[in-house]
Amino acid sequence: MDNVDQYVQKAIELTIEYAPQLILAILTLIIGMWIINRVLKLADNSLQKKFDPTLTKFVHSLASVMLKALLLISVASMIGIETTSFIAVLGAAGLAVGLALQGNLSNFASGVLILVFKPFKVGDVIDGAGYIGTVREIQIFTTVLMTPDNRKVIIPNSNLANNPLINISAESTRRVDMVFGIGYGDDIDKAKGVIQSLIDADTRILKDPAPVIVVSELADSSVNLTVRAWSATSDYWGVFFDMQENVKKKFDQEGVSIPFPQRDVHLYQETK
Repeated sequence: MDNVDQYVQKAIELTIEYAPQLILAILTLIIGMWIINRVLKLADNSLQKKFDPTLTKFVHSLASVMLKALLLISVASMIGIETTSFIAVLGAAGLAVGLALQGNLSNFASGVLILVFKPFKVGDVIDGAGYIGTVREIQIFTTVLMTPDNRKVIIPNSNLANNPLINISAESTRRVDMVFGIGYGDDIDKAKGVIQSLIDADTRILKDPAPVIVVSELADSSVNLTVRAWSATSDYWGVFFDMQENVKKKFDQEGVSIPFPQRDVHLYQETK
């Protein structure tokens, strides 16, 4: 019976000694969680106005984990739990994971840079890492492209962030460069006139900047005319392919030849 009384007395003493700390720790946890949620909500509202939703969600998750971990460590310290060794273990584990996931961390950092600085965005057509395609998703570690033939390409973000990249659809207009060869015996001015008439008839080709038609090369088998015309980026390939077909048909109608490489072979009769 005396032992029971001693245990009860000891429990009462411990309760009196640690109750204030425990109550303070619980209040700190509750108030801290409320403050963290409030701060995260305000941060979300601010980030959504300036940055991509993917980045906003990621920053929210990362900040939430970090702030709550710091809060729990603080609460544990308030009730007398030794946190020094705990923090050291976490640090060592974090270092080991970081070394193991070094490549992924590089992709992660590159993904953040892409989301913040926006060298491209979802919907853009880019040429990077050896692939051309439309950006479908920008994820934390990878970017997803859809190629013109509808293949899905998943590219690590570091390959796009650390290497040259062409954003094909960044601007609203593009210059369409084309080369048409005519024979040395054909009339250059006539050929230019034929091409100009086709340009004038195509409403997709812009008047400003004005199209240019020049002799760019006296090649082995042809006189090459370079055509530089501007169109909306979305009309680029339509203009390019239609001009190839229309120029060929119009040249045939107007008697302008499109030469192909030829070789003259001379045979000599050897006499004894």
